[in-house]
Amino acid sequence: MSSVRHRIINYLWKIRLIEYKNFSPWLLNVTGTEMENKEENKKTKKAKPPLWFQWAMSQQSSSHLVDVGNCPIHYLLWKATSKTKKQGGLLFVHGGGGHSHWWSFLAPFFSNDFEVAALDLSGMGESGHRAEYSAEIRSEELLKVIEDANLGENVFVIGHSFGGLTATKFAQKYGKLISGLILADSPIRPPEINAKRKVRRMGNKKHYADYKTALDRFRLMPEQDCENDFLVQHIGHHSIKEEQEGWTWKFDGKAMHNRRFTEPYHTYLEEISCKTALVYGDESSLLDIKTVNYMTSLMKEGSPIVGIPEAKHHLFLDQPIAFIAVIRSILHQWNNKLF
Repeated sequence: MSSVRHRIINYLWKIRLIEYKNFSPWLLNVTGTEMENKEENKKTKKAKPPLWFQWAMSQQSSSHLVDVGNCPIHYLLWKATSKTKKQGGLLFVHGGGGHSHWWSFLAPFFSNDFEVAALDLSGMGESGHRAEYSAEIRSEELLKVIEDANLGENVFVIGHSFGGLTATKFAQKYGKLISGLILADSPIRPPEINAKRKVRRMGNKKHYADYKTALDRFRLMPEQDCENDFLVQHIGHHSIKEEQEGWTWKFDGKAMHNRRFTEPYHTYLEEISCKTALVYGDESSLLDIKTVNYMTSLMKEGSPIVGIPEAKHHLFLDQPIAFIAVIRSILHQWNNKLF
């Protein structure tokens, strides 16, 4: 009961419905000193990330470029550390406006058994820009990275949000070349519902006077709170670059147009021949239960469908360890020899 009480008062304090110094401590059996300690602990967490994050960031990766249709595509690669238990390859695909470093604190937790790559889609991160963008051309980017990174024959693709949508086209086209696809909070809705949704364009870019100002302006999209501020800061750091006019976002504004959501992703998902799974945040603003049920109806019977508690759309920022455990479990089921 004590933990529940603390969570309630934390929530009330967070939304400023109470001032903890004037709040009756007997009601929730918590004192002002305890609240101050909690606030101090949050500051400490921001100042020093947890050991698991420090370990992950200490693991070596290499940076690579591969040409896809006269456009340089960048990716990071973590070589499998096990000499005897290599289980195949993993390719991580980031969401809209993102980059490969969305995965750099997660990838090392899989690199004991897998060759792991995380790419920058064209128009994002360190990759080049194109005159036109589509899931078709980006599916070629995934294929070329898998080949260039030498991920092997037993390859699994994991895509978050828009990256998962892109990966459905890849899996529909090249499903026989991979072993499985895991969608991480990638919403695919019936076309009649999708047509009614207003999608916010994300291509507007501003320039800021200095690095700190630009980093302070970084926001998750869709916006959400995230208690793991060190992860948000890590992603923000790799999201900005310096140009002559000042500091701005790395993505190409044209790559973020609204048309990127108008492709028939429901058809792509339904026509995938390889194994598929869906992992989503229980509190996601983009994947409600109706969307989950609809996507489940398009997937093969028996496909893993897993909701992560206390996780929003950016589920592996909210619950990184739980996300790692879920992905490992799915891979174990599919590989039947991971551990």
